[in-house]
Amino acid sequence: MKGFVHGLFRLRRGPWEMVASVLIAAGVVMLMQPFAMWAYTWSFLVTLTGTVMFIIVSHFPE
Repeated sequence: MKGFVHGLFRLRRGPWEMVASVLIAAGVVMLMQPFAMWAYTWSFLVTLTGTVMFIIVSHFPE
């Protein structure tokens, strides 16, 4: 856990790609669930944020 947080603060690719991937996965789950309208409403924005974040952090150093 300490290495993960340290990587976030040092702007390393691995931890930030993991955060972006979790955002993308959360957005897809929010899109496909049938229970909460607020989750469906925000799903596109969450997925888009994760995708743009992944594109940006793919340029970070290892």
